[in-house]
Amino acid sequence: MTQVMRPDLALTQVFLYQQPIDFRKAHLGLCAIIECKLGHDPFTGHLYAFTNKRRNKIKCLFWEDNGFVLYYKSLSEEKFKWPKRDDKVMTLTGKQINWLLDGYDISAMKGHKKLHYEAVF
Repeated sequence: MTQVMRPDLALTQVFLYQQPIDFRKAHLGLCAIIECKLGHDPFTGHLYAFTNKRRNKIKCLFWEDNGFVLYYKSLSEEKFKWPKRDDKVMTLTGKQINWLLDGYDISAMKGHKKLHYEAVF
């Protein structure tokens, strides 16, 4: 199956809000969290991800040119493996938010470190 509506893998700053939220909140309620609790500007185009108490739903919000885009995913049976931290927000990449949407535990996943060499000898 093709993944049509997914966050871009090239995203460098995805903000994962750590605390569960009331999922009755629409885009303006999420903007209030972004502005008031995080002190961020919701109009920057960064992606913000939120979950509910049961961890079976995710809402992602970002500003695109002339309006907000709200991405919503609800699991039928399982739960998202939401990382547990003391911070209010955790920064992810586009690849990591997609791993989270696929069900991976991103707090346990680390890729190989990148190496850069100037010469073989």
